[in-house]
Amino acid sequence: MALVKNNILLQLVQGSLGDQITIYERNGQIIMAKKRGPSKKKPTKKQLEARYKMLVAAAYAKAIIEDPEIKAYYKSLAGPGQNAYNMAVKDAYRSPEVQNIQFEDTTVVVTAKDEFRVAEVQVRVLDAAGSILERGNAVLGRNGVDWYYKAAGLPVGGKVIIVAVDLPGNETVKELQL
Repeated sequence: MALVKNNILLQLVQGSLGDQITIYERNGQIIMAKKRGPSKKKPTKKQLEARYKMLVAAAYAKAIIEDPEIKAYYKSLAGPGQNAYNMAVKDAYRSPEVQNIQFEDTTVVVTAKDEFRVAEVQVRVLDAAGSILERGNAVLGRNGVDWYYKAAGLPVGGKVIIVAVDLPGNETVKELQL
């Protein structure tokens, strides 16, 4: 890879020259690199999963940036050389993380983070037999990270299921025995 500076011949050129060189521009700099060809190896299962995940993320980004409000949100998070589409793909590619679950009396406190924004946290309380006693959405606390859910009761031997959802709809599920 070579960075091209002050070359009048290559300032307006982009694309490939034969099967040898590719010329492109990134962040205002002209870059010349060896043209890559397709891999001769068969893709692994993990690579196929990553490709599919990227395909879904790209489809989400393409559809979501049609909404001017969400496009403005993603654009505000973009750095140099990035745009709203790049940020939407990045958000769709990663799921939120449930970092901690605590109990304060009958209140369930969930610490959930996402690189962009956690849209909602759902809480389900199950008894020892596995029947759902109650369910609902937690309320975001003042710190912007902790979510609070006031349960009617937390049965001994039961469990709590937490579902954190981000803006693209990625879900992370975490269970905790009582």
